This record gives sequence, C-alpha cells and structure tokens, in this order.
Amino acid sequence: MIRAGIYGATGYTGLELVKLLQRHPAADIAFVASQSQAGKSLRAVFPGAPGLPLVATEDAPLDAADVVFLCLPHAAAAETAVVALAAGKRVIDLSADFRLRDAATYAHWYAHTHPAPDLLAEAVYGLTEVYRADLPGARLVANPGCYPTSVLLAIRPLLLSDIPLAGPIIADSASGVSGAGRSPALTSHFVEVADNYSPYKIGRVHRHLPEMEQAIGWWRAGAPALIFSPHLLPVPRGILSTIYVQLAADVDEAALRARYAAAYADEPFVEVLPKGELASLAHVNYTNRCAIALTLVGRTLILTSAIDNLIKGAAGQALQNMNVMFGCRETAGLL
Repeated sequence: MIRAGIYGATGYTGLELVKLLQRHPAADIAFVASQSQAGKSLRAVFPGAPGLPLVATEDAPLDAADVVFLCLPHAAAAETAVVALAAGKRVIDLSADFRLRDAATYAHWYAHTHPAPDLLAEAVYGLTEVYRADLPGARLVANPGCYPTSVLLAIRPLLLSDIPLAGPIIADSASGVSGAGRSPALTSHFVEVADNYSPYKIGRVHRHLPEMEQAIGWWRAGAPALIFSPHLLPVPRGILSTIYVQLAADVDEAALRARYAAAYADEPFVEVLPKGELASLAHVNYTNRCAIALTLVGRTLILTSAIDNLIKGAAGQALQNMNVMFGCRETAGLL
C-alpha cells in the first residue's frame, strides 16, 4: 500500500484528497496535518469527514509516509517540500511554489524570494496528460493550477498543430467560490456572491497567467499573447473556460475535430464533445474529467473547457499523478 500524508488537510482541496484516498484501492492515509486545527479531528472541522486526528505540521510523522501532498499556501509549501524530500519522501505540491521554472518570475508574481530555487528545475509539471512519461521517476511534482488545467488542455492540440494563429488568445474563465479557498473574505461572502457574477483580477494580474504563458511557450515558439480574464461564479465549485483563438488561415472543421479527437483518444479523463454540444459544469462536477468543445466561426475557434476546480483542478489531478508515479492504474480512486 502507498502511505500518503496530507499537509493542509482542513482546506477544501485537502478534504477532497482525504475523500479520494479513502476509496483508493492501493493507498492508506498516513497522517493529516493542519497548523490551525491541530489537536482536533477532521470531523470536528468538516462534519461529514472521517474522524482522523489532525497533527501540527512540525509533528507530522514523515516516517509513516511514502508520499506527501502539500495543500499549503505558497512559500510554506516549498519549505515543507524541502523537509520531506530530505527525509526521502516523494512530494506532490498543490501550491504554486514549483510551477514556474524561473525564480525571478516567481519572485515578481508572488512578491518574495523563492524558498527553494534549486528545486525548480527538478520539479515535474504535473499536467498528467502531457507529462505522464516524466512522473514515474519524479521526486517532486508541481500540480498545475485550476485555471491553467482548464485552459491548457483545451488549447494544447491547436498549439502543437501547424495551423497559423493570428492575434491574442483570449481566455474568459469562470470559477466557483471554492476556488478562493476556505479563509473568510468579503469577496466570497454569501451576500456578495449570491445573485452576482463578477470579473476579478482582469489584465496582467492573476498569478495563474505566467503559468499558462510558460506552458504556451513550451509548446509553440512565437505563440500569440494570452489575455486571461477570470470571473467568480455564484456556485460552490467548477470552472468553465471560454477561449477565443483567431486563426490566420481557413481550416477544415472536420480535420480540426479529428486532431482533437486523436490527441485525447486514449485519455480516460478528457472528453472531446461531439459537434453541437458545449462544455458545461454539469459534464464534470465531482469528477476528474475535463470536457472540451469546439466551435468554428469563420477563422475564429471558440473552445469551451470545463473541469471541477477541486478535483481535476487540484486533488483529483494530484491523485492521478500519484497513480502514475507509483505504477498504479491511472484511474484508481478516481473512477
């Protein structure tokens, strides 16, 4: 059995990991840690959760784990990763600490020096469908952000094609309120969110932007700029991205659909929807799936991409990465 420890177990993502690991046929939960709720049981924090004892981060029994999941704020995650790696444990980090390869870029977007810059080159970017081959030998995996997962899976087949692109790639993405985390904030207060739909961090402000730009640069040299506009949906969970890409030449729609179908034909968690069907939260919520739809209007390709932000955008993708790292069936605990 794979022994898994969870740091930051009292956040929404940590709770989802507990649920997924509990039904995993080849994994046991070694410990659940929470700095703010240490000494309580997980059930005391989430009434529907199992009664696992919560320990402080510094008291977590690392010797009891083979792999640890870091559901921690940035900086704290990197510091914990250093300790876990030194103890010979494999690490799946769900924070942003190891997603960006350049320490200066990280410092610019997160307003502090990276705590472990020597590990940035080693970290495998855990977009499982793309970097699966790098996972079995990985010590450190950087789980992608939720918005990047929805956008990048949708645009990658196009970026890898020889179809010329014109103008910026425009991604309008809307997330459920759980994407803001569990800490109370005015912007996620029920009265502020209910009966509302609002943009936030428009322009070059959201911290997921450099992560997406980095991957786009890996996949196509000279790609058009990305304009990313996130929105807050008055629902608990889910992300729907609508992405507009201007093509520089006429494209046969059937051939484009065939390219997408071929790219994801063997992927258990990515579905390219049939013509006329658009991606929605109903396709994916409470699952590890990503639903992608294509609509071609002249030379404008409109992609819709839906995921559950807590599962495919966080805990589910992390478990998918663990499965590949340890040689389990990739769908174990997820289907």
